[in-house]
Amino acid sequence: MTPEPTADPLPSFQAFDQLATLVAVVGTDGTVRFANAALEDALGLSRRSIEGSLLPQVFTDPQPLHRALEGARSNDFAVLRYEAALVRHSGEPLAVHVVVVPTERLGEVVVEMLPLEQHARQEREERLIGQAEANKELIRNLAHEIKNPLGGIRGAAQLLEMEIDSRELKEYTQVIIHEADRLQTLVDRLLAPHRKPHVVGDVNIHEVCERVRSLILAEFPRGLKVVREYDTSLPEFRGDREQLIQAVLNVAHNACQALSERIEAGDAELVLRTRVARQVTFGKQRYRLALELHVIDNGPGVPPAIKDRIFYPLVSGREGGSGLGLTLAQTFVQQHHGLIECDSVPGRTDFKILIPLP
Repeated sequence: MTPEPTADPLPSFQAFDQLATLVAVVGTDGTVRFANAALEDALGLSRRSIEGSLLPQVFTDPQPLHRALEGARSNDFAVLRYEAALVRHSGEPLAVHVVVVPTERLGEVVVEMLPLEQHARQEREERLIGQAEANKELIRNLAHEIKNPLGGIRGAAQLLEMEIDSRELKEYTQVIIHEADRLQTLVDRLLAPHRKPHVVGDVNIHEVCERVRSLILAEFPRGLKVVREYDTSLPEFRGDREQLIQAVLNVAHNACQALSERIEAGDAELVLRTRVARQVTFGKQRYRLALELHVIDNGPGVPPAIKDRIFYPLVSGREGGSGLGLTLAQTFVQQHHGLIECDSVPGRTDFKILIPLP
């Protein structure tokens, strides 16, 4: 069959370049009319060499796509999905989930290919974002419900203390007052991210890291080595400097608490590493550039029992912990349209903060 001549792509096709998934617009004979930037990156080929070629040829088994295109010609389906593998310039196949959708233009089909690994990560990110939103709403409602009666309990205990003369009984009222104050402090911490205004300015991430480093070393002056691995080419970006300091400090402080035994032994290590990530996808969106900040420790790792819940409020891996540090860090990073991921094994825990760059 003679390939169809490559048509000039519609301006609307250019929007596909903003997608993280691999997208090709093809004729029903399989000729590529448009390939987006993500498909170029995945195949290791230029757009010029992809457009005008036959898309089925980039699959390890071209027959399923041939059958899909035949079905599109005869209007057999509205959407067709199947699993396949792409042949890349590097030689290593890429497993993808393929979605074939006929367009309104006669003889034209959109083929979307989502790498299975990316598909799984995207599902995980969506789940994390959904959980974070649910947590935020739950925290806000719960904190307000606790705050109102808490003031009444404390006030009643103070009034009761004024009416009694027994020192023993006053000890009980003091317990009530002190515990009410402790809960009030906890509630204030829960509500803090939602009260403070988002103060946006130019942020240098290395100034943030240096501030965190100085605070950590002031608290842990002995037994801890803080290693700096900075990529000085990182540009400044718009953000809330204080929120980002607090987010990174919470992650670093959490790591240092996990390192307590190694700090006592004198061989604890905390690494602050910055990198530029290119063509990355998170939160269902593709970014040309992103800040990648790693906070890595050589501690025992996140306990398996809480590994999937470490960003939940009030979940802590140590006795006496409030379980709010990572929750607040996640909230502050998400307010910068970013994401926190954790990869942990015994001897190495890596918290990765991703924030889009201009």
